[in-house]
Amino acid sequence: MTIRRALISVSDKTGIVEFSRQLAEQGVQIISTGGTFSLLEKEGVPVTGISDVTGFPEILDGRVKTLHPAVHSGLLAVRDDEEHQKAMKELGLDYIDLVVVNLYPFAQTIAKPDVTYEDAIENIDIGGPTMLRSAAKNHAFVTVVVDAADYGAVLDEIKAQGDTTLETRKRLAAKVFRHTGSYDALISDYLSKQVGEPLPERYTVTYEKVQDLRYGENPHQKAAFYRKPLAASGNITTAEQLHGKELSYNNINDANAALAVLKEFDEPAVVAVKHMNPCGVGIGTNIHEAYQKAYAADPTSIFGGIVAANRTIDAATAALLSEIFLEIIIAPDFAPEALEILTRKKNIRLLKLGEFTSAAERKPEWLVTSVDGGMLVQESDVHTISADDLKVVTNRKPTDEELKQLLFGWKVVKHVKSNAILLAKDDMTIGVGAGQMNRVGAARIAIEQAGEKSQGSVLASDAFFPMGDTLELAAKAGITAVIQPGGSVRDEESIAVANANNIAMVFTGVRHFKH
Repeated sequence: MTIRRALISVSDKTGIVEFSRQLAEQGVQIISTGGTFSLLEKEGVPVTGISDVTGFPEILDGRVKTLHPAVHSGLLAVRDDEEHQKAMKELGLDYIDLVVVNLYPFAQTIAKPDVTYEDAIENIDIGGPTMLRSAAKNHAFVTVVVDAADYGAVLDEIKAQGDTTLETRKRLAAKVFRHTGSYDALISDYLSKQVGEPLPERYTVTYEKVQDLRYGENPHQKAAFYRKPLAASGNITTAEQLHGKELSYNNINDANAALAVLKEFDEPAVVAVKHMNPCGVGIGTNIHEAYQKAYAADPTSIFGGIVAANRTIDAATAALLSEIFLEIIIAPDFAPEALEILTRKKNIRLLKLGEFTSAAERKPEWLVTSVDGGMLVQESDVHTISADDLKVVTNRKPTDEELKQLLFGWKVVKHVKSNAILLAKDDMTIGVGAGQMNRVGAARIAIEQAGEKSQGSVLASDAFFPMGDTLELAAKAGITAVIQPGGSVRDEESIAVANANNIAMVFTGVRHFKH
């Protein structure tokens, strides 16, 4: 076969003029519509209007132009089927051998902060996906291109042999259905949200590839990194890498965990993460002070970890960061002097985050977790509390300083793998017990890590105490105040232990399990 006729209709006109010109030079008749037709005609590319093919004008503000038997017969006719050949001949129809289409910019439209519902609906493409699907279904005979990145390869094959190979057509057809599937998923998601159905009977998600990864959690596992088409700024998917080696699967996971903790704070804060758990968190009057606290929280675990800051990294902080081995440093920006210091290390990854939403402005997103044979979907945990939300359940109320540390600890413990216990003091974490099978075990780890610093510290627990043993450990360690959800049938036992040891305890009424 030889490609004789091509139908070209694109919203994104990148490279389309030169591509069409070279097709014409190969003797291909080009049919086009609307703005694409006008552009090609203006640039001197021989082009036939769609109305000359269909014998019908473009109507309804361009909503109907390619939805016509003369178009779809040409796309769907099976070339070696005698009945199809006969029908095409009797009706005076001709084949279309190549389709080049990309769709109305629906994603870009709904990304606009002031987009109206009417504007969003108007940017739902109907004719484009229909042509793409028709051509892709008939890929045994029809070449279909939805991505400008494929123009060159398609041209090369046409120049070499007058047509594309079946292997190429299969590959391009698969890309088309991925493309239209993603397009439809965005539309269904938008409309579902508009009518208040965030968890409908069918849940379709779409992501676009950022990069292939060398491997997953371990070298024997394949992996790639994807992002949502409308991902907001200020997260790992949109961060700009300024320096260092390519990010790994584990780097991305850890960096995301660090940012989740970081976004709890509006004041200068630094978060150090190792294996998805915060190992050191500090806040201060500036980022230099905050980092010193995060480092002092656990100088051992921070080695080889991820550090995230919510202020620009200055030279003084960079000098301290450069003293130890770190995998990644993430910040809204880096001062030129800081970059000069940090880029002396060849492999360290430096990620510029840009602006991100403050703790008070965050809204929940839908998180998708794979399970064998399915997936779980839930809202992200962006719940926050203030001092007014706390219920004092002990004889002694927490002091103002204890209250400050309790709220600090509560912001962090929600991001520690359950069962989770965290000790805080002087605006920094001093002990973290993560991912234990029982709560008292998590407390032992946190208290052991804190050592003598536990004297006068506060304790945060992500869930209630099933019995009083954790409070007994806390009393022996010199902990003076506790924050926990409450709600156990044995709350009174824990309250009694706290009262007996002059510990102030507050209930939040909210649990923060993290698995």
